[in-house]
Amino acid sequence: MSEIVQIVKERYGEAARRAQQGTKAGCCGTGSSCDPDIITRDLYDAVQANEVPEAALLASLGCGNPTALAELRPGEVVLDLGSGGGIDVLLSAKRVGPTGKAYGLDMTDDMLALARKNQQEAGATNVEFLKGQIEAIPLPDNSVDVIISNCVINLSGDKDKVIAEAFRVLKPGGRFAVSDVVTRGAIPEAVRASMALWTGCVAGALDEAEYVAKLTAAGFEAAGVEPTRIYSGEDAMTFLVDAGLDAAAVAPQIDGKVMGAFIRATKPAAKGLPVAAACCGPDCCGS
Repeated sequence: MSEIVQIVKERYGEAARRAQQGTKAGCCGTGSSCDPDIITRDLYDAVQANEVPEAALLASLGCGNPTALAELRPGEVVLDLGSGGGIDVLLSAKRVGPTGKAYGLDMTDDMLALARKNQQEAGATNVEFLKGQIEAIPLPDNSVDVIISNCVINLSGDKDKVIAEAFRVLKPGGRFAVSDVVTRGAIPEAVRASMALWTGCVAGALDEAEYVAKLTAAGFEAAGVEPTRIYSGEDAMTFLVDAGLDAAAVAPQIDGKVMGAFIRATKPAAKGLPVAAACCGPDCCGS
């Protein structure tokens, strides 16, 4: 697991430095052949792109747009796991408004520095960026309304711990609403074993059924996976070549089996509490 952490830090640190220089690094690597690559391309519309500093958009290595799907409400507290340059945190902060708050959690110093610079440029006062790993979230129990993440959980070597931590910090009734790369069906072992593809968002991806099973085992309810982009074997060619694999042989074996998806789940409301303790106020239970 430590090797994964170090490689991810190096790769995403480089992406942050490229964003500072006005260049986007694709999820499949940093070469010009995949900038922007098939996974990270066209995730934000023009309105959203104009709401954040350009460097935040350039540093985004996501596979979806969780802020557009999470149905954020004014006054909510949102946590973005693996917040990178801060694009989803800044967009979330606008949606929850001045009475809400948006946290970003990242382990990469260059990304945190870039995110804080983007926060200052955007004038966002209801935002806080935290340093740490998503397997050990530095927030108290039951402190967050919504957890979002954008193509980061697949990078973790201990996804059970990530999901358990997400469950811990969510308030009863809180929502898990993340974008991630997932798989559907068997993936060749050569792809699963490739560290280059792991940091390129493919090798570490969970099967969609396994993702739901892990969420359910952690205590979540109504877990589900909604595909947002399904990638063809042709889409994967650059990933496979960059990883040193026989792209022509492997691509047909993963055709349609890798996808960007929106994963939803809910922490049970008032879990372990008496009914009266779940009320929103002194009159809500009719007493």
